Amino acid sequence: MINRKVGIIGAGAVGATAAYSLAMMGTCKEIVLFDIAEGIAQGKAIDIAQATHYAPQPSIITAAESPADVKDCDIIVITAGVPRKGNMTREDLLVINAKIIKSVTQDVVKYSPNAIIISVSNPLDVMTYAIHKITGWERNRIVGMAGALDGSRMAYQIYKKLGYGAGQTGALVIGDHGQNMIPLPQKVHVGDVPTTDLLSDEEFQEIIERTKNGGAEIVKHLGTSGYYGPGRAIAHMVEAILNDSRTVVSCSVLLDGEYGYSNVTAGVPVILGKNGVEEIVQMTLGTKTREKFKVSVESIQEGIEILEKNGFCN
Repeated sequence: MINRKVGIIGAGAVGATAAYSLAMMGTCKEIVLFDIAEGIAQGKAIDIAQATHYAPQPSIITAAESPADVKDCDIIVITAGVPRKGNMTREDLLVINAKIIKSVTQDVVKYSPNAIIISVSNPLDVMTYAIHKITGWERNRIVGMAGALDGSRMAYQIYKKLGYGAGQTGALVIGDHGQNMIPLPQKVHVGDVPTTDLLSDEEFQEIIERTKNGGAEIVKHLGTSGYYGPGRAIAHMVEAILNDSRTVVSCSVLLDGEYGYSNVTAGVPVILGKNGVEEIVQMTLGTKTREKFKVSVESIQEGIEILEKNGFCN
């Protein structure tokens, strides 16, 4: 990837924080922000560009005036969409965001036809599926940011419980990016030590519950969802792809027989590199975890069925 050019569609808190994180790391040669809200992308691009004066490597930060200006990107990050409001049903949210995602994705296909897409819009797994259907691209080129964030939240909870091992703790969450997510603290290590030697079953259960409610806890304090965690998780995935680091990250990907499922997007560990999803890692799941994964997949399939009913997957 000679250009190392990243387009971020949706310059709200999450998209802009991802851009800032990438700029401060000096990961990209060029970052292009686009947002339908007038002035948002322009203002944030100027602010981030001025901050790059102190970055280890220079990055060109620009704002796109139209989707046509987000062109020839190696990676496109899609954060566009609306949050659930008031009396809005799950179906209402799905249909509204699917319309947005369809328009955005069609522009990506037109102006950055060789890009890898990182899907961030919610409901994440269902929107990632919609992007697959709209593009018709190879499944390795579309990946949803799910476990990268949920895993970092789980690692934080493990650290909070132990009081040590920050930055040394594994991060493994599978399933959907929602209440049916499956944190697996028992399967990770702190340094070289398995957590099963460090934590009790009761402590594991508390970590699982606190991980599931990691986003809600932030909302309780801020009145809005977090953006530093998601922004950095996106940047971590972008870095893995641009640097071809073959990093293991849990992401929402289209399954084709893996874990016993096909034609559904769900969070599983993958290897991220220059081609996007280089490989899906097949873990052995215990009986209870397989049952939880089934529930998680079924909840995603319900969302996919709503899209199909409304003609988004034809």
